[in-house]
Amino acid sequence: MIIPFDDAYFMRQALIEAEKAFHEGEVPVGAVVVANQQIIGRGHNLTEKLQDVTAHAEIQAITAAAIHIGAKYLKDCTLYVTLEPCCMCAGALYWSQVSKICFGARDEKRGATNFSPSLFHKTTVFETGIAADECSELLRRFFEQKR
Repeated sequence: MIIPFDDAYFMRQALIEAEKAFHEGEVPVGAVVVANQQIIGRGHNLTEKLQDVTAHAEIQAITAAAIHIGAKYLKDCTLYVTLEPCCMCAGALYWSQVSKICFGARDEKRGATNFSPSLFHKTTVFETGIAADECSELLRRFFEQKR
C-alpha cells in the first residue's frame, strides 16, 4: 500500500531548501512545486549569489517545475513555500497559473496577501500556517545573526 505524502512532508522539503539558503548566507526561504505527489521543482533564495533581486525561492522553483514538465503553466500543481510570497512572486505565480499555494510564515510587511484586490490568480487555492513556527524560527535566527 502506498501512503501519499501530506502537506507537512512537502513543507519539510521546502524547509530543507530554506536551510540551504540559510547556510549560504541568503534569506532562508525555500520552495517546492508538487504535481501528482511528486516534487517537480525546488528552489531557495539565490539573490546574493546571483546578484539578482528576482532570484527568490518561488521563482527558482517555478522555473525548475516548468522545465521539468516542458510547459509554462503549472495547472494542477501546488507550491509549498516557507514564507508568504511577495508581490513579485505573486505575479509570477499568477502567470504560471499554479493551482494551490501553501505557505508557512506570514510576511506582515511585504506579503502579497496584504493587498486588495488579490494579486494571485482567481482560481488559486491557499493554505497557510503549515509549519509556521518552524519557518518563522529559521527566519528569526537568520536576521538575529545579521544584527
